[in-house]
Amino acid sequence: MKKDRIYLFDTTLRDGQQTPGIDFSVEDKIAIAGLLDAFGLDYVEGGYPGANPTDTAFFAKKRTGRAKFVAFGMTKRAGISASNDPGLAALLDSKSDAICLVAKSWDYHVRVALGCSNEENLTSIAESVKAVVASGREAMVDCEHFFDGYKANPDYALACATTAYASGARWVVLCDTNGGTQPSEVQAIVGAVIAAGVPGENLGIHAHNDTGQAVANSLAAVGAGVRQIQGTLNGIGERCGNANLVTLIPTLALKEAYAERFSIGIDTEDLTGLTKLAHTFDELLNRSPDHQAPYVGASAFATKAGIHASALLKDPRTYEHVTPESVGNLRKVMVSDQGGKANFINALKLRGITVGKDDPKLDRLIQIVKEREATGYAYEGADASFALLAYRTLGTVPDFFHVESFRVMVERRYDANGQLKTVSEAVVRVIVDGETMMSVAEGHGPVNALDLALRKDLGKFQAEIADLELADYKVRILNGGTEAITRVLIESTDATGARWWTVGVSDNIIDASFQALMDSIVYKLMKNRGEAGRAAAE
Repeated sequence: MKKDRIYLFDTTLRDGQQTPGIDFSVEDKIAIAGLLDAFGLDYVEGGYPGANPTDTAFFAKKRTGRAKFVAFGMTKRAGISASNDPGLAALLDSKSDAICLVAKSWDYHVRVALGCSNEENLTSIAESVKAVVASGREAMVDCEHFFDGYKANPDYALACATTAYASGARWVVLCDTNGGTQPSEVQAIVGAVIAAGVPGENLGIHAHNDTGQAVANSLAAVGAGVRQIQGTLNGIGERCGNANLVTLIPTLALKEAYAERFSIGIDTEDLTGLTKLAHTFDELLNRSPDHQAPYVGASAFATKAGIHASALLKDPRTYEHVTPESVGNLRKVMVSDQGGKANFINALKLRGITVGKDDPKLDRLIQIVKEREATGYAYEGADASFALLAYRTLGTVPDFFHVESFRVMVERRYDANGQLKTVSEAVVRVIVDGETMMSVAEGHGPVNALDLALRKDLGKFQAEIADLELADYKVRILNGGTEAITRVLIESTDATGARWWTVGVSDNIIDASFQALMDSIVYKLMKNRGEAGRAAAE
């Protein structure tokens, strides 16, 4: 049976840029477009040329090789010809392969937002599409608020869609702009559009996630006949985000219900780079990846319960819906005071440590973990600290360096300009190969100062930790009062893209932070030697 082709349209650089706190530079856009193009997306929408200097500069040249480079903008204004509309002119002047025109398809918006008649809006759609086609570019129309418009006035919403198609649009994209449409409604309305004369092979879906159903709505639309899906990397976008392509792509490629009927432009080999793509994008945004993200999260193939881990040892299919390797992720067995021996054996096996079920060292390790977690440690979220604990209990960890002492001072004072400021300073005395070195550093807070001082001079190991970066820092108070026990979790990363978590617990937040910092550095040195097995959370 011949499979229908599903086309993947990425709007990270346009709709995704509406995410609060995200503002891409031209260099950011070039880098992200390169990632999307290399991965195999069919369309990369770059932004709105003419609307702002960044997007105008970005469209000064073509930014993709394989993917079609898409410019986004409005249809011409009512009362102005297509040839005299400056917004449309900016789109036609851009170095794009395709142009996506946004058009109002809800008569309420036509009246309130555009201030023109329904007929004038249809004329704007038709003339704008024809201008794009005449320029030699592929034309597509995003029918904004289509589903709400259809429910309010189905005849007019359908007229917008059929006008776009009749005028030469390659794609007519149905947008759930407010994100409130339900999957059953999407399916029924898509069917109505096809019945009105727009073939499914020319229809797309653009879903927002305001009810948490953007992926479900996209799949419902595919089931009803659409053949283009618009979405963003990691589901970023305004309000609650857009349909998450990182979830949709492996579902289409790996789930039998879709893989048997449809094909996409991303092959099996490219798909193994999905986790790296998702994490690289988060790194560019300077945020930690979502550990519970489907397919690509660090917890997506993680197992904590003992009976589950025991079954995984016999056959991974017992608790995995796809193989983690198919999307470039890793199987992960978490250890905690709830875990049985199977968890520990499997977790150690992943690190290249083979230990017998009856080995007393295994019993000792389990006992230590349970005792420490009773005092506040959480190894299920700190794989690197668990790895070091295991190596110390079952094998050996080289004595890379020894911290003889450290001191942290926080001083609030007026500077030379009379401005009140708080200064943090740390002093660390480290012994490497019998030689004592003292490092002093100032930082943005006591933990940052301690981190800088600790990593300032490790003698012969200094070059090895040059690419070590702290990606995240979390503090949790485990009981009440100012004397409370504090747990610190630190996420680290290096130039290889590997990420790992370490933990420290103390009634002193600085001491807890120091424990986690120390584990992070030692794990990095072990990792460099291939002795830490796989990175804790790549």
